[in-house]
Amino acid sequence: MEPFKLKSETRLHLSSLEEEIPGLIAGFTTKNGGVSEGAYRQLNMGLHVFDDEKKVLENRSILSQELNISLNRWACGEQVHGTEIHLLDIEDAGKGSISFDSSISGVDGLITNEADRILATAFFADCVPLFFVDPTTRIAGIAHAGWKGTVGQIAGKMVQELEQAGASVKDLKVAVGPSISKESYVVDDTVLSHLSEDQKQKFTEEVSPNQYLIDLKELNVDILVQSGVFRHNIEITKYCTFQAETIFFSHRRDKGKTGRMLGFIGFEKQKK
Repeated sequence: MEPFKLKSETRLHLSSLEEEIPGLIAGFTTKNGGVSEGAYRQLNMGLHVFDDEKKVLENRSILSQELNISLNRWACGEQVHGTEIHLLDIEDAGKGSISFDSSISGVDGLITNEADRILATAFFADCVPLFFVDPTTRIAGIAHAGWKGTVGQIAGKMVQELEQAGASVKDLKVAVGPSISKESYVVDDTVLSHLSEDQKQKFTEEVSPNQYLIDLKELNVDILVQSGVFRHNIEITKYCTFQAETIFFSHRRDKGKTGRMLGFIGFEKQKK
């Protein structure tokens, strides 16, 4: 069953986990329903892609109002295709939400909790979004896993950091979000040189000399399982950002000049 369901023209929600875990809010924006123009049309959420900053902030405001979570409760990482992870606290509220310069420096993974109620966010246009939540301790996180982050084991490092923050790996639920599919993602030996022989055999397919298809979604699942996450607690979307042209931006399909979707996860204030 598809874990992500289209809730409006602007966003999909991770409905499978939201329905299971009261107060959880998690999802992924589309490229529709915003005000950006040209290559970034319409709902570009990225401040770092040379779009008109005012339009990006208006797009973020649209989502903020729909989620009923103000921008000063968001937190955004810089995203450098690395594996650094940051445990959010109340001091991080609002970082990167209205200015790229205030983003949390050098991080590609964020961890949040119910007590602080900070919305952990990350930006995507083909890279793999990884959503994490422990329903018992109510600790959650999101990671940006491009090929560099994937082979750098950001998925496994997120599991370690979540455990250190108090989550239980046996209870951890993970969702692999909309990203480029194996059928649409060709890489060369530069990428394959970072994989083990077993990973090459399982997750790549040679299509011509020095050209390979690679399944980043399943590679991340394998890393998660190796890190102790139960396979039955991992869900994978069927959405491909490259192929679903009417729904998503795609860095590869759009030749590098394109917008960004926003992945988000956190907790709403519980009604008493």
